[in-house]
Amino acid sequence: MKPSVQIVPTAMDALHTVQELNRRGYRQENIYVLAHDSSQTKSLSDAADANEIGMKEEGMFTAMANVFKSRGDEIRSKLTSIGLSDMEAERYEEELDRGRVLVITNIH
Repeated sequence: MKPSVQIVPTAMDALHTVQELNRRGYRQENIYVLAHDSSQTKSLSDAADANEIGMKEEGMFTAMANVFKSRGDEIRSKLTSIGLSDMEAERYEEELDRGRVLVITNIH
């Protein structure tokens, strides 16, 4: 199943989106957040009680390889590892470049 991605303008909007998803019955382990800055992603996932795309979703080798990539390459790699096409990953990475945040659901 392909993940659902919502683009939101701010971290506060991401928090509200995660809360709404929780109210609609999504379980915490199925909600992910992603910002362009990795520290913002970490802070947001902690505040929203959501997840980051990590080794479990990417696989060990991809996660290790991402350590040596630029942040843009790392983001696109994370997005393709959860089932998005290269074109979709590039489009979403451009949204992150603009300061927006992604809220992603249904990653398996």
